[in-house]
Amino acid sequence: MSGLVRTEPLRGESPLLVPGDPYSVVVLLQGYAEPEGVGDAVRADGSVTLVLPQAWGSASSHREPPPEGCEAKTALEEAARGPILVDTAGPWAREALLGALAGQGVAPGDVTLVVGTHGHSDHIGNLGLFPGAALLVSHDFCLPGGRYLPHGLREEHPLRLGPGLEVWATPGHGGQRDVSVVVAGTALGTVMIVGDVFERDGDEDSWQALSEDPVTQEYSRKRVLGSADVIVPGHGAPFRVIREASQPETKGLGNSRPELLVGDEEPLVHQ
Repeated sequence: MSGLVRTEPLRGESPLLVPGDPYSVVVLLQGYAEPEGVGDAVRADGSVTLVLPQAWGSASSHREPPPEGCEAKTALEEAARGPILVDTAGPWAREALLGALAGQGVAPGDVTLVVGTHGHSDHIGNLGLFPGAALLVSHDFCLPGGRYLPHGLREEHPLRLGPGLEVWATPGHGGQRDVSVVVAGTALGTVMIVGDVFERDGDEDSWQALSEDPVTQEYSRKRVLGSADVIVPGHGAPFRVIREASQPETKGLGNSRPELLVGDEEPLVHQ
């Protein structure tokens, strides 16, 4: 990656709304991870994000289930026509999640697809609220009723859900099957909802200790930083990715490499 890359906190009232066409992004619940008491105890919960198709509304909430025998591509595209929930927080956040959905005019039965970025309890603890939704949890994709479909997701082959809407394989934190959701075309550019690929803005001192495969996760983090304009992390506020052109080399100063500064202390961006 050429040039300088840094990040800035993205300030906005909760829930944070990023309008877009054809999809808007709403960060319903902001994740957190805070030390508690003595020792290494931590109180934590994962972020929950809603992806809303611009065309969706109460008049289009009724939908037919995908036909028997359909392929995963067809089923995923059909499921993405309605509200998409990315992660569901832990079961202790059930009422907060229901209230946040209601605040956007969305009932649990309206949700057509739930994506679980990885299988930890603070990210998929409320799947039971959405029995009528298709589920993509890590790399497992199933339709309501438990019909599982193969789909071929891998790092070089993302799943396309709609125009500018994809699921990427971003392994590392929870092993080899973590996923992220990419939403292009928003008012802030490309938003990536990444689970715990990034714990929070400025997490360089902590993410490795929580990773099952730090080498692979570091590669996933670089891919995300190279594509995202906004990152929704698993346990902190959304933040912007700022790319600046590299300075021309000056003879006699040696071969300097572009810097990568994450968590830079710059003025906050206001929505």
